[in-house]
Amino acid sequence: MSWDLHRLFVRHARDITAALRRRGLSEETAADITQDTFVKVLVSPPGNSVTVHNPAAYLFRVARNLGIDHQRRERVLRRVDLSAEDFAAIVDPAPSPEAAVYDRQKLALTRAALSELPERTRIAFEMHRLDDMTIAEVAAELNLSTSRIWSLIRDAYDHIDARLTGL
Repeated sequence: MSWDLHRLFVRHARDITAALRRRGLSEETAADITQDTFVKVLVSPPGNSVTVHNPAAYLFRVARNLGIDHQRRERVLRRVDLSAEDFAAIVDPAPSPEAAVYDRQKLALTRAALSELPERTRIAFEMHRLDDMTIAEVAAELNLSTSRIWSLIRDAYDHIDARLTGL
């Protein structure tokens, strides 16, 4: 059995919207859900069941379910209306200009400290910290013992820390 959705819309859309309004939805939301009801029925019509014989009841049931789903989502998402003053007080996750300058200075000093290290120490440090290699992998790559690699990396940290002290 096929339904004439246009005729059903003309006949029942206003009543469906009114029923949704009685459930506490705004005029705009009720109208949207009414349209969604007909779209849902158009996209996936009901099968051969009792509802096929009473299309109005089926449409009201679909609209009611969509309205309930909407209200559940609204409860979860709870909108907060902020005044301009409250909105301006929200913390910006971006770093402050002072923090950005400080970080740039710290990065420049770190680069300078790395360039001052002996080559083998710098390479071991960069392989471990920048290339995410384990101590064992760095040791194998540089043909040194793991204890020597630990020592080189510790020396690099100590040198960088000394250069950054007082920043």
